Formats: sequence, C-alpha cells, structure tokens
Amino acid sequence: MGTGHSHGAAPTGTAAGKHKSRLAMALGLTTAFMIAEVVGGLWTGSLALLADAAHMLTDAGGLALALIAIRFAERPATPEKTFGYVRAEVLSALTNAVVLLILTIYILYEAYQRFQNPPEIIGGPMLVVAVVGLCVNLVSMKLLAGGSSESLNVKGAYFEVLSDMLGSLGVIVAAIVVLFTGWTIVDPIVGAGIGLFIVPRTWSLMKQAVHILMEGTPPEVDVTLVEAKLVAIPGVIAVDDLHIWTITSGLDAMSCHLVVDDMSKATAVLTAASATMRTEFGLAHTTIQIEDGTIRDTEGHVTRL
Repeated sequence: MGTGHSHGAAPTGTAAGKHKSRLAMALGLTTAFMIAEVVGGLWTGSLALLADAAHMLTDAGGLALALIAIRFAERPATPEKTFGYVRAEVLSALTNAVVLLILTIYILYEAYQRFQNPPEIIGGPMLVVAVVGLCVNLVSMKLLAGGSSESLNVKGAYFEVLSDMLGSLGVIVAAIVVLFTGWTIVDPIVGAGIGLFIVPRTWSLMKQAVHILMEGTPPEVDVTLVEAKLVAIPGVIAVDDLHIWTITSGLDAMSCHLVVDDMSKATAVLTAASATMRTEFGLAHTTIQIEDGTIRDTEGHVTRL
C-alpha cells in the first residue's frame, strides 16, 4: 500500500560548470600535443613518446568526460528520457577504458620487440617534443588548479594532467640518456613503464563504469547502515525492496518500501526518512513508499538487497 513518494530533484548543473572554458582549453592543448607526440614518436622512433601520447589520451578522455558531465547535467530531462542523457558519460568512460587497455597491450608488445632488437632513436627531437609536452602539462595544470578545490569533476581532470606531467618527465630522462650515452634500450624501458602506469587507472575506470551500468551500490554507501537508520525511525518496523544505485557519477538514487505500524505516521516517517537519506548519506534523489504493516504479509513481494 503506497502512501507517498519523496523525490529530490536531480541536479541541473555542477560545481565544475563555471570552469567549463578552462576545461575546454586544457582539452584543446592536450589533444593538440597528443597528436604532436604521435608524429614525434613515429619520426624519432621513440616508443616512450608514443606511450606518453597514449597516456595523454587518458588525459584527453578525462577532460572530455568532465565536459560531457557538465553539458549533460545542464540539459533538462524529457518525457522520453526522464534522466536525460547522463549515462552517456558512463558509456564514454567505458569506451575510453577499453581503447586504452588495447593501446597498452600494443605498447607492451612493442617494448618487448624493441628489447629484442633495439631500433635507432633520434634523441634530440625526442627531447624537444618531451620538453614541449611538459610545458603543455604545466599550463593545463595552471588552468585547472583553481577549480580542483571546488569540484571533484575538475579535481579528477587536474590529477589526470598531473600524472601525465610525470610521464613527460620520464620521456625527458630517456631522451637525455639516449643523447649522452647512446643507450637506446632506455626508451622501451620508459615506454613500458608508462604503459604499465596507465593500466591501474584504466582498469579502475572500467570497473567503475561497469559497476554503474550494472546498477551497483555506490561504494561510499553502506547499505546495512542505511537500513539500520531507516528502521530506527519511529514507527518503522521493517524495510523492504531497498535499492541504492548510481545513475551517473555524482547522481545517486535510492528506493525502498518502509513498513509502518500505524498509517497515521506515514507523513512523519516519509519526511524523516527523506531527511536522513539526504543529510547522512547524500542521497537526494529518493523514492520511498509507505506500507501498512497489517497487510504487508498478504502482498507477497518482499525483496531485500
């Protein structure tokens, strides 16, 4: 017996919205130099440059996802798409992760081949490209530094660029070693190192995207604790059909049935439950149905997660 629903409004924007132009500038710089690194890597024969270009692809993907999240958060829902297109961010993240894992496999294979037969590498141009890459990373970090303290979205993009800056430093070291010692084997070593550095972040991104698409519980939410808090509300005798899931990053939802001992308490229970979810768990988008305990056993559909 449903007596009420409580829905928190889905967000219509993000804290990252005011930093949209800076994100776009950082994305433009990163993408442009990623292309330059691919060209430079093919010209100089440097696997480290090509690996760093793949690393910059992760940055470009992260920056693009941040912009996608902002764009779709600003679009209103429609009768056909009641949540809008916010899941596009998750699908994009999954695609990005799959592509990067494939690239990493190729980089590691190429590194193995180069260990067997080290190619000739042009150290000078390799060093120049790597130094320019470092400068691009530093500029992007400067663009995003302010917003990183205000938005998790921008903060994630900032750390993407920070990690690529470390990759650029690795390429610079490899180029210097090649220039002054002629020890070209350092190039596939650095290239493989950058490739391996990408794997944990990419695997984590893939797991998060799949978890969301599978309607998994947000990792920061303890379902057992949520149930305990709901049962502790005066008048509630049981919690049924409890579901908590992520619609897209930054937008979690919850639905449940609360069984009460007295239907006259329905409004008070609904108000208390909504407030508890919002203040203690950050769940503003909730659907809560009140059920009469006296007829609960006759409904025959009790599902608990």
